Amino acid sequence: MRHLILRPSNNYVRPLLFDNFFDNFFNNDYQNEFSPKVDISETDDWFNFQFAVPGMNKSDLSIEINKGHLIVSGERKFNDKDENFHSIENSFGKFSRSFQLPDNIDENKISASHKNGILNISVKKDAKSSIKKTIQIK
Repeated sequence: MRHLILRPSNNYVRPLLFDNFFDNFFNNDYQNEFSPKVDISETDDWFNFQFAVPGMNKSDLSIEINKGHLIVSGERKFNDKDENFHSIENSFGKFSRSFQLPDNIDENKISASHKNGILNISVKKDAKSSIKKTIQIK
């Protein structure tokens, strides 16, 4: 089995620390970024993605394939329910994670399931497509 390294592609560029300091200084809104952790594995036939999304429903999540990228986005909402919190350690907010997929996948055979706070996405490899090609010299 050939090992493949899938790298997250980050389309969001964070502002410089200096600029971020002034943005936060003049904007007193509480900002808490949420980005789910992802485990990626590979078998002979599949690429598997496991997203840790505790407290989220499947209706809070969106999965797309666009120009060879797997894009998972959603929002983890904060429900205060008129409670007086002393500490909040969980992260909340909107997120979008993007992963560039290899050429040897079958975009028509992608499945997803959500159970116990884990979003599982399986991407089928296309046996007809091969990554390595040999070219004859004429």
